[in-house]
Amino acid sequence: MFKILKKYRMPYLFISPFFILFFLFQLIPIVWTGYISFTEWNGLKTPKWVGLDNYKLMMQDYMFSDAFQNTVVYWLAGIIGILLFALLIALSLNSDRLKFGRFFKTVSFLPYVCASVAMGLIFGMLFDENAGLINEILIHLGGGRIPWLTSSAYAKIPVILLFNWRITPWFTIIILSGLLNISKEYYEAATVDGASIIQQFFYITLPLLRNILFFCTLTITVDTWKMFNESYILPGPGSSNTSLFQLVYQYAFKTFKLGYASALSMVLIFVLLAISVVQFAVRRRQGEI
Repeated sequence: MFKILKKYRMPYLFISPFFILFFLFQLIPIVWTGYISFTEWNGLKTPKWVGLDNYKLMMQDYMFSDAFQNTVVYWLAGIIGILLFALLIALSLNSDRLKFGRFFKTVSFLPYVCASVAMGLIFGMLFDENAGLINEILIHLGGGRIPWLTSSAYAKIPVILLFNWRITPWFTIIILSGLLNISKEYYEAATVDGASIIQQFFYITLPLLRNILFFCTLTITVDTWKMFNESYILPGPGSSNTSLFQLVYQYAFKTFKLGYASALSMVLIFVLLAISVVQFAVRRRQGEI
């Protein structure tokens, strides 16, 4: 082993900053969080060992149940909505018939660079029950006012729309880069063989974008399970909009139950790990990796 390190010391030296930063700012905090999850600690006094009490309490906490279910809804809505719209927008931007392509590419990326807090406030005004633009449009079309942010039945919709609208441009750029790397010869040969646009999409575009779509799925999964700004700025009644990551914040920095918050964090870590393992297993079974 020492011979290998000596032989490849320069390559290892160049990649060492990553491992040092990972060890200091990720591995050690995760291990520390795992230890704290078995204690009762307010951040000031000495942690008191309580074993599995925090995890037992979690099973009886309705806020944890609500936050977990809400996050699952955000995750599924993100996977479907973001991938669908990002793919459609990327296909449009990649079209040879599109005029002013650079302009539309720039405009389509603007939501991602806008401050999420500011956009959350704007969405809050848009979906206001009494004076919001969305309800005014519905009334103009013959509908009625909808309590978007005051009813648990509708409260998640503005959160999902804001999150999808804000994140979609980033994945649009990623998918667009994949489309630009697909040789036009494939489409020219398919056109000669009489393949329709739909057939070209399903038999050429999608198969060649599998790896990129898989990367996007993993990234969206991580982003949705650590969602905070959207659900925090657009709160619904009770815990109807609370995400799991937001619940960790509430217990850690509002009630100072750092032991319980650490237990919630460990659940979040294991959920993300399990989802990632399943996704990689499916890809491996398909022979893609």
